[in-house]
Amino acid sequence: MRRTWNVAVIGSTGRGDYGHGLDVAAAGMPNVRIVGVADTDDRGRQQAQQRLNAPQAWSDYRRMLSEVSADVVVICPRWIDQHRDMILAAAEAGCHVYMEKPFCRTPAECDEVIRALEMRHLQLAIAHVTQYSPVLDRVQSLIRAGEIGELLEIRGRGKEDHRGGGEDLWVLGSHILMLTQSLVGARATTCSAIVRHQGRPVTRSDVVNGPEGLGLIAGDHLMARYEFPGQVTGDFASRRNAGAPPGRFAVQVFGSRGIIEIPTGYLQPAWILRDGSWSPGRSGRHWEPISSAGIGKPEPRRDTGYRSGHVAAMTDLFAAAEQGRAPRCSAEDARAVVEMTAAVFESHRLRRPVSLPLEIRGNPLTLL
Repeated sequence: MRRTWNVAVIGSTGRGDYGHGLDVAAAGMPNVRIVGVADTDDRGRQQAQQRLNAPQAWSDYRRMLSEVSADVVVICPRWIDQHRDMILAAAEAGCHVYMEKPFCRTPAECDEVIRALEMRHLQLAIAHVTQYSPVLDRVQSLIRAGEIGELLEIRGRGKEDHRGGGEDLWVLGSHILMLTQSLVGARATTCSAIVRHQGRPVTRSDVVNGPEGLGLIAGDHLMARYEFPGQVTGDFASRRNAGAPPGRFAVQVFGSRGIIEIPTGYLQPAWILRDGSWSPGRSGRHWEPISSAGIGKPEPRRDTGYRSGHVAAMTDLFAAAEQGRAPRCSAEDARAVVEMTAAVFESHRLRRPVSLPLEIRGNPLTLL
């Protein structure tokens, strides 16, 4: 691998900020040289420049990209209404991209930025840090080895706090949907969904502009079912203020001989119930922890948390750029998740299952 990568950072204080610490994770890597940071907010820009020890700072990220020699652009803001333009600017500057999730607001925006990247043979990786966790690697190997038998279904829910429903689907459901397709090892083929507001099906009058630049969203309660190859189904649901401690924000994988539960996060432990009845109260079986080393073994690694996850993701991105391959959590993977999200509202709008990839490329709520 190349010894040094020139990295430019884009933040947006007050409008997504610097995400979950993408900037400081990049700055702390020994093979990274921060060449500049951009932020329209004066105070935020000054603080970022000091925090990253960046030689220069700009208020306009386009100007920064025209004046520095960068290999990679780290797009930090969580607000996704800025993502399309930032990715296109990075692509035009000939830079690979590491960025905060969610990806973009619509399948059409995903299509546009992926074309721009592909034309220049550039790679993009998304900061779904669970995708880079060695625990996920272990879980995938256990599933392939038949540890829980034949894969039958996968279930996941959002955090179900005040954001429950449409916002939860976009902001936190992206983690669950990304994990679901990774665990199945394939893309979803159909989606059937219903979206409700205050107990009744959502109508046009319930559509609102979501926070954090999400665009049009709707619903305080939604249920979606996806079909995958091999007769595997995936379910996602979220209901506002229905969460309870310690929370159900995780993915459960049901097999003919047991269940695996994996939460989101880098190096977070997973759990396995080797019980074909799925009922430890009846079977007397118990849940066993899964670490990166295997079932029932203590976690040998200590590089936990967001920062370590970002480092693992960027290390993979650098290798992918050198090898001309897709990163582990790629733009194509993220586009599939955006389509799974949009498919929830399209299925509700049409009152029937919809096929994936979606035919409609905009936000289905504009047509409700």
